[in-house]
Amino acid sequence: MTTFGVAGVNVDFGSRRALTDVSLDAPGGRVTAVVGGDGAGKSTLLRCLVGLIEPAVGTVRRPPKTQIGYMPSTSGTWRELSVRENIEFVAHAYRLVGSQLAARSGQLLDRAGLSGASDRLAGQLSGGMRQKLGFCLAMLHDPELLVLDEPSTGVDAVSRIELWRLIAQAAAHGTAVVMATTYLEEGERAAHVLVLDRGRELVAGEPTAVLSSMEGSIVEVARPDAPDWAWRRGGTFHEWKPASAAMAGSTICPDLEDLVIVQMLRREHELGVAR
Repeated sequence: MTTFGVAGVNVDFGSRRALTDVSLDAPGGRVTAVVGGDGAGKSTLLRCLVGLIEPAVGTVRRPPKTQIGYMPSTSGTWRELSVRENIEFVAHAYRLVGSQLAARSGQLLDRAGLSGASDRLAGQLSGGMRQKLGFCLAMLHDPELLVLDEPSTGVDAVSRIELWRLIAQAAAHGTAVVMATTYLEEGERAAHVLVLDRGRELVAGEPTAVLSSMEGSIVEVARPDAPDWAWRRGGTFHEWKPASAAMAGSTICPDLEDLVIVQMLRREHELGVAR
């Protein structure tokens, strides 16, 4: 399958650098997650991938514009239009008409649980329903590359599960899916994850592989020996220990949250940033 993505891109907004030497591969049939907090560069990377922003340096591999589906963080729906009118408006842009449009829209709305809401205004839908409608609009023309900007942010837990099912189904049918998210657990579900921090790559790879490659160990302790290398998880602390350190506490199997925190702490210490 074709692989899309970016390689070594820098993106500048005036004197501010938003992305520095970022690379990402998005092959067909795979969900690739871009994870990070506010200001990490997720939206900038996605907008660069779909052609809304051109990088100052680096290369972008994308299909023709007609083969890109893009769902912005605002869901990409028109609140004053009904579900059916939203579908028809987007379909017109891709010259989808007649039986082809009826079959495609019917299939997508049925999968999203929106078949019975076709006459409702998008502005009257719940947040989760509106996000699922945005997904349907982005997938209406059956694109090769589907780019979703935080589709599950602010959505209830059940709708998040339903959105993930729709995303996974799109990838299973061969679509290259790139989704931005603030949720690390969604990154763990993806086939490949890129974690951004202040516009730079922090972690990248297949989730299981990047976890197994972490240097050192993490122990669970009631009180950390080295506070600069510890963080609270629930009622206890997790503390990173280099491979040469003596173990004091219960060694745990880290998750992506632990790994990201370790990498952020290591970067801070390398840069000499005081906590």
